[in-house]
Amino acid sequence: MPFDDVSAESTVSEEVRTALDEGRPVVALESTIISHGLPRPRNLRVARELEQSVRDRGAVPATIAVLDGRPRVGLDKAQLERVATEELRKLGHRDLPMALAAGASGATTVSATAFLAARAGLRVFATGGLGGVHREWTETQDESADLRLLARTPIAVVCAGVKSILDVPATLQRLETLGVSVVGYGTDRFPGFYLSSSGEPVDWTVRSPQEAADVLRAHRSLALDSAVIVANPVPEAEQLDPRLHDTVLASGLAACRAAGVTGQAVTPFLLHYLVEHTDGASLEANVAAVRGNVRLAANIAAAL
Repeated sequence: MPFDDVSAESTVSEEVRTALDEGRPVVALESTIISHGLPRPRNLRVARELEQSVRDRGAVPATIAVLDGRPRVGLDKAQLERVATEELRKLGHRDLPMALAAGASGATTVSATAFLAARAGLRVFATGGLGGVHREWTETQDESADLRLLARTPIAVVCAGVKSILDVPATLQRLETLGVSVVGYGTDRFPGFYLSSSGEPVDWTVRSPQEAADVLRAHRSLALDSAVIVANPVPEAEQLDPRLHDTVLASGLAACRAAGVTGQAVTPFLLHYLVEHTDGASLEANVAAVRGNVRLAANIAAAL
């Protein structure tokens, strides 16, 4: 594709555009969990379920992806099926220029989804868990692009904390350094993705969608250019058993080192290892967390 023909303009679906124009609530949803995070055909069922959950709470879902070189904010039925059934690339925000120039299709990660959502005027984004600072950072210098992107993107991100395979205390310290606001939803402990609690404290707690919306209004009134993380724990009844989690993660880290897996390959290796060695229990905890985050995000968007 000639570069003169490349357009970075997002295609916002008619439903999403109408909702934004009318001031109705809209919730951004990432597409990587559909294309890479869940097995087929369950991924499509879950994608439809999450969108319906947003609608049930009076908001409009805006699942985001890049299709044929065009950022899409809000997918129709056929486009959602493409994301669930085609072999797509995984796109972070740094990959967007190349994907657009090449006319490529890809599912958007947290960083790309947050960027495209905020660019389209969306204020609330629901996902599973964030990326962060990796274990043994002092040796690898491995840190997710999510953190820096959120430091300069004014959007609310409802999540179940950061992935528990990461260095959670270091990630929280990095978020503080970058000036990213963090608030616990109904908890004074930072969630642990698969686990209700990582054991790390949070300084601020809100206990209702309205209180969360008040924080977002105040954040906007100050014209801060960073994100607000609303950390929503997976219910204890649906979390992965903490002892099983710790045992399997320890063996997974050892297997990762023994296999010489490094860099970007570490996270998918460990996530797959957890699914395999917990007999799928980690996947169920992941889905439960996403469901809860989507429900909360829709309620916060409605309260705004």
